[in-house]
Amino acid sequence: MSRRSLIQGPDNETPETIPNPAPGPGGPEAAGSQAIESIQQLGQTSVPTAEASDIYCLTIIGQIEGHIMLPPQNKTTKYEHLIPQLVAAEQNPKIEGILVMLNTVGGDVEAGLAIAEMISSLTKPTVTVVIGGGHSIGVPIAVSSDYSLIAESATMTIHPIRMTGLVIGVPQTFEYIEKMQERVVKFVTSHSSITEEKFKELMFKTGELNRDIGTAVGGHDAVKFGLIDAVGGIGEAMLKLNSLIQGKKTLSDQGGLTQ
Repeated sequence: MSRRSLIQGPDNETPETIPNPAPGPGGPEAAGSQAIESIQQLGQTSVPTAEASDIYCLTIIGQIEGHIMLPPQNKTTKYEHLIPQLVAAEQNPKIEGILVMLNTVGGDVEAGLAIAEMISSLTKPTVTVVIGGGHSIGVPIAVSSDYSLIAESATMTIHPIRMTGLVIGVPQTFEYIEKMQERVVKFVTSHSSITEEKFKELMFKTGELNRDIGTAVGGHDAVKFGLIDAVGGIGEAMLKLNSLIQGKKTLSDQGGLTQ
């Protein structure tokens, strides 16, 4: 039945149509537009509320874009989008844990380390899950959480830092690259169980990667080397994160943790 209402005149000769009211600025159209914009910019609709979930899911997909904008055909995760999300999740009292879903080929070294440092410094429980791949600078991000998981079919490529573009052929350039590489090695070894010797062995291994130096580590090998805590997916990650959240609540109730 039509939503239009017909009003008859005194002689029932001319009906008048009452039109539907125009949607206001806060109507469903505006909400839908905001949701679409959030998906396009951040890859998700909104920060979950307490009614929906107490866990915030952060996705890092594609190539990590840093100071230089990548071509539009590249699937990228912009670090200037992730940093405000992490700050907002840390400040939101309704969010009790953060789940990081990782499927990246790597990207900007400083941007990747910045994201990894932020995740590792969060006061709320965090769990990372590598699905598909956590390559290159994605490795520090994968190990930056309180607990890390990797899918059985996922891989992680460990290789030395590479530079593109203009490189000045002076000793200072190579010293800078070496210092950046040491930053990556130090972060990974301090946030996982892998030793520095083993990590560098995988990093400088030759003959395994075509046209490159390094090692592609599968899910079970990543756990065996101590790089990742366990093999698992989203189900195991949620169970672990809920366990960490409950453990923090228990500690807080006992007076051992204040915020």
